[in-house]
Amino acid sequence: MNLSASRPFYFRSPRSRVRAGSTSPLALVLLALPLALSCAPAASAQAPQLVFLSNITGTTDGDRALTTIEEQTTAALDALGAELAGHGLGYEDVVAVNVFLRDTRHFQGMNGVYRTYFTENAPTRATVRADLPDVGALIQISAVATPDDTEVISPSGLQSPALPYSWGIRAGDVLFIAGATSRDPDTYQPVRGDVQVQTRRVFGNIGMILESAGMDYGDLVSCQVFLDDVRLWGDMNEAYREFVTADDPPARAAVRGGLMNSDFLVEIQCVAEASDARAVVRPAGQGPGRAPLSPAIDTGERLWLSGMLAAGEDIPAETRNTLDRLNATLEAAGLDFSNVANVWVYLTDVRDAETVLEVLGEVMPEGAPEPTVAGLPLVGRLGVEIQMMAVR
Repeated sequence: MNLSASRPFYFRSPRSRVRAGSTSPLALVLLALPLALSCAPAASAQAPQLVFLSNITGTTDGDRALTTIEEQTTAALDALGAELAGHGLGYEDVVAVNVFLRDTRHFQGMNGVYRTYFTENAPTRATVRADLPDVGALIQISAVATPDDTEVISPSGLQSPALPYSWGIRAGDVLFIAGATSRDPDTYQPVRGDVQVQTRRVFGNIGMILESAGMDYGDLVSCQVFLDDVRLWGDMNEAYREFVTADDPPARAAVRGGLMNSDFLVEIQCVAEASDARAVVRPAGQGPGRAPLSPAIDTGERLWLSGMLAAGEDIPAETRNTLDRLNATLEAAGLDFSNVANVWVYLTDVRDAETVLEVLGEVMPEGAPEPTVAGLPLVGRLGVEIQMMAVR
């Protein structure tokens, strides 16, 4: 199935990218969700318009099933191109991609096709192994694109990636940072060690990208942490908190995601946004937690929420209770679900996807975006974690 969120078409001025230093029951549920956000006010040059495309797969060509990773990657990227064209955009407008592979052994084959679509100034990217909602899919793609001018961030002290992605891409005040692993900045070779050694090396590289973009760790607004083993969560946190600001750490989600190189224990993908209006948002009565994250970071233009979860007697109850938490955080910022522009659903058991999407369809308003959905097991015993980003 080739499913992606629908967004309103925006007229765009000329832009450039420059360098600096068979339908399943689940598909029916997804298609039943409202796919188009209501039109937002025109963004300023510093607040780029962002288009989110989710759950893009390619499993068939007419009546023929596609069975190899090369075939499915081609079909998925063609579908991405069609979705982009529907918004007046092209591959050159993509700033961030998340690739989910059913099998890490497909990484090389996927890359062989992927690099033919992004031949120059490729978007930032993170690739993890995940269980996919579409049982026939070997690959699933989510992407972020913008009609605005962008700048590729290539730190002079950080070896250029040997793979088809950029370290960072800046659009206005928003910086998308590729999923970073523990690599030597001079050689791009893995830096081995325990998860704390690797987390520190990851943040060292992220720091170079931020600095090259004229930012620092205090500008991070949202991070996704993919752990090879969720039992490493506590040790990772000890090193992680050394780099994020104590009073207003970025929003975050941390889940298990199979990494593409067995030398790596952690991969961290972040977004930064330069804003004088930056503030932590917490629901009334909620104090700081023990983990180094904020419930949400408000930048004035956007609200970046952490992945949230809540106990319940079953998956529908977990989902509703989690949405209640998210709604309380949105309300604390003067927003509601109608402001939500991007949604991620992390599932311990991907077979719960249809149930979770049914609840989302009941709770979210008309015009809500289609969520990215992937089987990425949670830290702890719960089954559903949901992360959002909202716009004013």
